Amino acid sequence: MTHYHDGETCFQNRQEKIEKKNVTNKEANQETAKPLNFIREIVEDDLRTSKYGGKVQTRFPPEPNGYLHIGHAKSICLNFGIARDYSGLCNLRFDDTNPTKEEMEYVESIKEDVLWLGFDWQDREYYTSDYFDKLYEYALQLIKQGKAYVCDLTADEMRQYRGTLTEPGKESPYRNRSIEDNIELFEKMRKGEFPDTSRTLRAKIDMASPNVNMRDPVMYRILHAGHHRTGDKWRVYPTYDWAHGQSDSIERITHSICTLEFEDHRPLYDWFIEQLEIHHPQQIEFARLNLSYTVMSKRKLLQLVEERIVNGWDDPRMPTITGLRRRGYTPEAIRYFADRIGVSKRETIIDVSLLEDSLRQDLNKRAPRAMAVLRPVKVVIDNYPNDRVEELEAVNNPEDPGMGTRKIPFSNVLYIEQDDFREVPPPKYFRLSPGKEVRLRYAYIIKCHDVVKDSKTGEIIEIHCTYDPETKSGGSQSQRKVKGTIHWVSAQHAVDAEVRVYDRLFRVEDPNGDEWKSFINPDSLEVLKNCKLERGLVNVTQQERFQFERLGYFCVDPDSRKDRVIFNRTVTLRDTWAKIEKAGA
Repeated sequence: MTHYHDGETCFQNRQEKIEKKNVTNKEANQETAKPLNFIREIVEDDLRTSKYGGKVQTRFPPEPNGYLHIGHAKSICLNFGIARDYSGLCNLRFDDTNPTKEEMEYVESIKEDVLWLGFDWQDREYYTSDYFDKLYEYALQLIKQGKAYVCDLTADEMRQYRGTLTEPGKESPYRNRSIEDNIELFEKMRKGEFPDTSRTLRAKIDMASPNVNMRDPVMYRILHAGHHRTGDKWRVYPTYDWAHGQSDSIERITHSICTLEFEDHRPLYDWFIEQLEIHHPQQIEFARLNLSYTVMSKRKLLQLVEERIVNGWDDPRMPTITGLRRRGYTPEAIRYFADRIGVSKRETIIDVSLLEDSLRQDLNKRAPRAMAVLRPVKVVIDNYPNDRVEELEAVNNPEDPGMGTRKIPFSNVLYIEQDDFREVPPPKYFRLSPGKEVRLRYAYIIKCHDVVKDSKTGEIIEIHCTYDPETKSGGSQSQRKVKGTIHWVSAQHAVDAEVRVYDRLFRVEDPNGDEWKSFINPDSLEVLKNCKLERGLVNVTQQERFQFERLGYFCVDPDSRKDRVIFNRTVTLRDTWAKIEKAGA
């Protein structure tokens, strides 16, 4: 992709191209319009009044200091979706103003996630570091206007001078330095002539403002640190509050969409732009995504990774996009989830079951079915010929007849789930037990007549049954009905596999506060080494998804090898946690 590094010029040169693209796409995009929300109403009003010349230009501006999570996915869908639906454009801009926390690894992961979600920024990949020279010029402009000054207060002193929500702050003793002194000191800061944190450049606004963000905020701080893109060129770096609004302005953003925590910062962004007399985007705030049974703080997610509580950013228990992808989520399901929750001004916690339901609805339509036994126990059908193998027909997906059928082998030795047999069955247990019958999926009715146990442990190691040859599934002679149907795998044809059964990482709905790590679910991962899969799953590829009948949806893990198939449980067939909570109540 093309990178631009010359500030405003690249955008001015491309305006004609953008306008032509808007006209070309307008008719096609009318069919994809979404239901109105308050942000779309603002955009439509601005289009009607030609506020920005009939243009819509948004951006997704992540900081490259971590991996994106499901909350960022909501913002991606919102920004790229509005640009798409209103014949506009959406930039991908990395707000890379803190070199001590940013890495190219994060940049590449962010690009991969955005593309995977189905959005393309084309040639509009930008970085705030592209604008460092321009931002420095803007800062000098404010100094020359007497609206910015170099301050020698330490961070602790600055906090003391800042005041509180109920008390005004005090002016810095360095606030009234001459313009000439401020220009000279700022230039020395840029050259690295002062140690880290010894001086800052601050805006001169109002230390008595009821909005503490307006009390002479810091614009630049000294950092003797190399930047992943600009190298050692700079020894001062802009703060996020100083760089963000001007970067939007440089890119001619029309609608600067951000989360509610920036609402109190909007007057500051407006002040900077008004003093500089540059293009003024409209900032619109919406409620960020808060998801139950997880944490969304980058700091906490990083802590989970660094303390090895999880196995990396792509651990399927993480709410990161890369973790969800590895778990088996589809981009369609995440986009559908984003549409379902919509946008609002009110902070709420969205139940993770809605995300899981969005995935079920998607996978139910697309995932082929298969039979797998995760906790196997052997079943021997004594009256079925030892040397006989029967090919039975199974449906690949009842929701999509076009996916056809497959052949699965049936023999006299099978595996079934341990939970599908009870020597002493509880009430209303309709699976296999001594003297009881059950139907094998796509096969026959069998009846248990004996069990074999380990002499030392008492564990059941074999279940002996007989089958009724007149009850073949789908056959015209199969009229007899039984209440229970279970899945199975032919033992001699089974594919050995490892299955990682993932569950929610936290035990409580809102795992926040100082003791948040105490809420981690110790049973969030169970690794099953001796699973048995049907024959057709021997040559699966990474990220293939299946519904294991009666068990849930599963995805092939990247750790899979030709000699060892590994699946992750993506989601159960139903919201099992709802049942657990109801039982607990």
